[in-house]
Order: sequence, then C-alpha cells, then structure tokens
Amino acid sequence: MGVVGVLALQGSFNEHIAALRRLGVKGVEIRKPEQLQTISSLIIPGGESTTMAKLAEFHNLFPALPVGQKEGGQELVGGLDCTVHRNYFGSQIQSFEAELVVPELASKEGGPETFRGVFIRAPAVLDVGPEVEVLADYPIPSNKVLYSSSAVEIEEESAVPEKKVIVAVKQGKLLGTAFHPELTADTRWHSYFLKMASDLGEETSNAVVAVSDAASSSDPQTIYDLPIFR
Repeated sequence: MGVVGVLALQGSFNEHIAALRRLGVKGVEIRKPEQLQTISSLIIPGGESTTMAKLAEFHNLFPALPVGQKEGGQELVGGLDCTVHRNYFGSQIQSFEAELVVPELASKEGGPETFRGVFIRAPAVLDVGPEVEVLADYPIPSNKVLYSSSAVEIEEESAVPEKKVIVAVKQGKLLGTAFHPELTADTRWHSYFLKMASDLGEETSNAVVAVSDAASSSDPQTIYDLPIFR
C-alpha cells in the first residue's frame, strides 16, 4: 500500500485522515505540489468549490493535477467525464442524510446494501460519459422540480415524473461522491478507494510529464496522474 495524500487546503481533511487511520492507513496532508511526488493516491475533501479552486491556484497545485471536470462552468481537479450541477439540493439549511443503495460497494466491501450519505450543499451528477460507472443514485420526489440551483415544490405531484440523480461515480482511477463519506463511521468508500488505487498502482505509474500553458518546452510541468477520490 502506497502513501495516501489528503488535500489539506479546505474542507474536512481531518475527518478523511481519521477514516484512513481506522483502516490502519496513514494519511498525509498535502498543501504543496512537490508533496505529490511522495504519494501514490490523493483524496480531495468536499468543500466550497470556489474557495478550493482559489486556494489550489494560489498554492500552484492546479498545474500538477489532472483537470477537466466542469462544475457550473468552473474547471476543477479530477477530469471526470460528467456534467455536475452545483448545490443541486439547495443551500446549507437544506442539507440532509439519506440511505443510498450501493450494490457495487457492498459486493466489494461487504456490509449492508445501503450507505448513509451525508449531503451538505451537495452537487449532483446530471449525466455521464460512456467510460463512467455509476455507483449510486438518489431518487428525486415527483413533486420536486429544479429551478436554477433550488429544488422547488410544485402543486401537482404528477406534473413531473420521478427521476434519479447520480451521486457516486467511478472512471478509471477517479472516484467521486456528492456526499461526505468521511462524516460517518462507515469506512467502506475509503477502503474501496484504497483497493482501487492499489490495483491501478500495479498497472500504471503515478506521473506523466506534460507542458503546461505557463511553461516552455524546456521547463516541463509534471502532472501527477494519481488515483483521486473526490
């Protein structure tokens, strides 16, 4: 098992490190791009995405990590091939917990067929590309419809068909959840990621070299193509 880094710019990075500790794994706080050389996988805690992006840019971490996922038009670390709606379920006061059906997680990690998801100003994945595996979704009541970033009740329950939004995905070496697995005592998502990263680590190297927009060809920027849990 390689060293697991936890991006420690903002968000619940201490809780992620505690979850890793319960699994017997030491998590290392990551704040500088050169620290990425010392780890084999990276956990990016949930948090306020605009603040996280500004801090990552300030610490020069963006050029060293794969980027490409779009959330509300903002470029984020990760590169997942999906469309994400920020604050899909509403504001902070509309945060909630829900039992999610997680067959893939239960199959690989054992335990119950459900996981208690903690949603805090949570996003939702609206659609995914062909290489993305959906690991969990959440049903939206039929009397809810999305306007802007709020779930607004309408009068006629039958007016909107029941739908589901995606709340956990995997694509290659990337794992993402819309909820906070570190805020529960259930460590199965962390264990799942560690095994996923370990399997991938046997097949691929951690880093590829590329030239960033700000660098000349004689000064390449190393992009650390790490397994990422976000």
